[in-house]
This record gives sequence, C-alpha cells and structure tokens, in this order.
Amino acid sequence: MSDSLLRTPLYDLHLSLGGRMVPFAGYEMPVQYRAGVMAEHQHTRTAAGLFDVSHMGQAHLHARSGRVEDAALALERLVPADILSLKTGRQRYTQLTDGKGGILDDLMVSRLGDTLILVVNAACKDADLAHIAATLGEDCIVEPLPDRALIALQGPQAGAVLARLAPASADMRFMDVAAFEVAGVPCVASRSGYTGEDGFELGMAADGAVRVAEALLAEPEVAPAGLGARDSLRLEAGLCLYGSDIDRETTPVEGALEWSIQKSRRASGARAGGFPGADIILGQIEGGVSRRRVGIAVEGRAPVRGGARLFADEAGTQPVGHVTSGAFGPTFGGPAAMGYVETAFAATGTPLFAELRGRYLPATVAALPFVAPGFKR
Repeated sequence: MSDSLLRTPLYDLHLSLGGRMVPFAGYEMPVQYRAGVMAEHQHTRTAAGLFDVSHMGQAHLHARSGRVEDAALALERLVPADILSLKTGRQRYTQLTDGKGGILDDLMVSRLGDTLILVVNAACKDADLAHIAATLGEDCIVEPLPDRALIALQGPQAGAVLARLAPASADMRFMDVAAFEVAGVPCVASRSGYTGEDGFELGMAADGAVRVAEALLAEPEVAPAGLGARDSLRLEAGLCLYGSDIDRETTPVEGALEWSIQKSRRASGARAGGFPGADIILGQIEGGVSRRRVGIAVEGRAPVRGGARLFADEAGTQPVGHVTSGAFGPTFGGPAAMGYVETAFAATGTPLFAELRGRYLPATVAALPFVAPGFKR
C-alpha cells in the first residue's frame, strides 16, 4: 500500500482485528474484518456494529463577534438549511452548494453551546474548509480539528450498549448532540449515523480513540464493521454517497433532498435564498425538475452497479436514466440500487430495465428507504 496514504488513530487496532485494509479517500481503511461484509452488515442490523470514520473532516465554526447566531447566519450564506434555528444539543443535515445549484459536498452541522461543529466528507474536507474560510473569513474563524477521531456505533443495540458506558446517552433522541465521557475519554456524541439504524457518532481526541473503541468492542453486542458493510447499509437506508449519488452535477432537488431545506429558507420564507444557486434550487422546488433520484429494485440476484444505464423498454432503445449506487441488499433480500431517471419515470412502481453485461434486467422504481429506519425519535 502506498506510503502516501494516511492512517487513522485506530489503524493498529484494525490490523489486530483482522481488518483488510484498502485505499479510501486518501486513507488506509478496513473494507471488512474476518467475519466478512455480509456478516458485518447483518450484525449491525440486529445488534451493533462499530465503524471507524476518523477519516471524515471535523471543524468548529466560531463567529468573530462571539455570538453563535452570527456564525449560523454566516453559514447560511453557503448552505440552504436553516442553521439559525438550530438549538444547542441538536444536529442538522445540509449541503454546500455552488452558483449553479450543484452540490460541493453534504455535511452535518451541530450546535453545542456557543459552537457550531461541522462534519464533512473525507475526500472533500480540505476543499470544503478552505471554501468556508475564504467565503466567511471576515465574519468567522474556521478551526479544523485534524487531531480528532470519529467512531460510529450503529444498530438496534447501540443505545443499550452506550448507556452502560455513558448513562447520559440514554435520554438522547435522533439528531441530539451531547458531551460526556466514554471509558474516561471526553466525547462529543450525536445520535445519528449512516446506516438507517439507531446509533451514535462519537468524536474524541485521537489519543483516546483506541480506549473508546476497545471499551465498546468489549461489550457482547458489538462487532467491528468495515467500509463494505457501511456501503450496503447506507444503500438500503437510501442515503447518498457524495461523488456517486450527488455531486456538482446534481442539485438538492434532483437528489430528492429538498426535505433538508426548511421553510424559512424557501421562497417567501423569513430568510429565503441567499445561498449559492438559490434561484435555481428554489425554482426547482416550485417548478419541478427533469430528473429525480429514486430507488431501484432489480429482479433476480445479480446486483447492478453504478454507471449502469436504465431503459423504459426491454430492448434497450429508450434510455431514461442511470444507476449511481448498487449492491446486493442483505436485509432487503435482493439487488438494491439508486439512480436518476427522467421525472416521467420516477413514480414508485414504474417498470424499468437495467443494463447488465448486454442484458436488460427487469427492475422497478422502489420507495426509499429499502429497509425501515430504526431511529430513536
């Protein structure tokens, strides 16, 4: 493996657990452990899986005025979500957009006390933080947190596990954020994740990451899980992967993410627009789009991967879209995919045909998510 690849604070632990390391977003990351992707996926769905997500970018955003409300209003110049109304102890999903309405990245924004905490994707983190600093620098200070680790505990048993180690976590609900200790290590926890299951993402100083991970793995319900299971879990949950399902060529509305744009930022809202590409994105909310991201269920057992073309006819003469993510869904029980189709073909139940090695497999537009979420509301 290339010497230029970075390693997370849990690298040695991954090796000791039998992790098979692969290059991912500039890091050496475990794609799976000894149990294998299928077992790790199913264990996360039924008990609790532990994921290393320390490659993600973390940062604090501070207003130079010292008022968190000013930091929130500043960030609203770059994202379409309502950040000002975000209460302390809460988290919100949003996107950094460009002037054409395209998505530069998607991210999580949390407020804890008088601080905004940003978590961005690994492959985009340097560009994201530079973009935020360059645009908001007069009003805000962007404080990157490269010495922080991030661990995700996911699954229906995650709440019971963490409550044993950190009783303060028991009362948290989906998208809550709180600070407490786990195994003697100060952590910032959000009750969220990337699997569709209940769970937590725990941020802590890098030198405490192994202690927290080992404490969680010592619990009988918890097993390590790698990138392979993370991908199949998030696909079944209908969650986008940046660079595959959304990118600069897709808008939040085309990506079926308009639910993340609150009323206050929409046309006639209290703080309508004001973010890059607002005219295009808000216009699409009102007037519709020519294509939409949808779920796609393919008949048979063979998964259809990203890039596969979608057709309206079995002969493959009428192209209507393409697949962006696809894999076998272990919990769903068959091939699951997401992709973009012309709006006329986007209704749930619409028959399609997916191209696979010269054949055209019957498929159907499916409601997302493929697997019912297990969030603690």
